[in-house]
Amino acid sequence: MKTANYSDLRSNLKSYLDTVVNDSEPLIVHRSGNNSVVVISLDEYNAIKETEYLASSSEMMKRLRNAEINMNAGKGIKINIDEL
Repeated sequence: MKTANYSDLRSNLKSYLDTVVNDSEPLIVHRSGNNSVVVISLDEYNAIKETEYLASSSEMMKRLRNAEINMNAGKGIKINIDEL
């Protein structure tokens, strides 16, 4: 995970933001005398929110766990993505 201080971030904002997006790597910004913050891409944020949403449903988690058990037991169904 990359890190930067606030001053360096201000001076090189485009470069840091491009790195966050292009490398899908969060950036920790240290702020002197304040709490640090984390910068993530919108795609990463959306993935976190989707995971949070799925995990909030006990029924969905049950279905996901059962699907994983079935896949590990070789009971999965192969789907050709080109046929979807």
